[in-house]
Amino acid sequence: MVVIRLARSGAKKRPFYNMVVTDSRNRRDGRFVERIGFYNPVAAATEQGLVINTERLAYWQGNGAQLSPTAARLVKQFNTNKAA
Repeated sequence: MVVIRLARSGAKKRPFYNMVVTDSRNRRDGRFVERIGFYNPVAAATEQGLVINTERLAYWQGNGAQLSPTAARLVKQFNTNKAA
């Protein structure tokens, strides 16, 4: 099954997450098909904390990719911030 989830990167105590499309059997930070965005939980006020390519997200969801619970929460947050 293809899943859209977060892959952790960044330094110790400074997390940075890439939103990736991957096979569910792959490791969290392992091989992925495509990077469709990122999430920086410790972003400063001047930096972008959440970026998602909505066209690619819609494409992968149309092909049957499932969102992880955390990715679904972030997509919902992104859509409400973009609309406001």
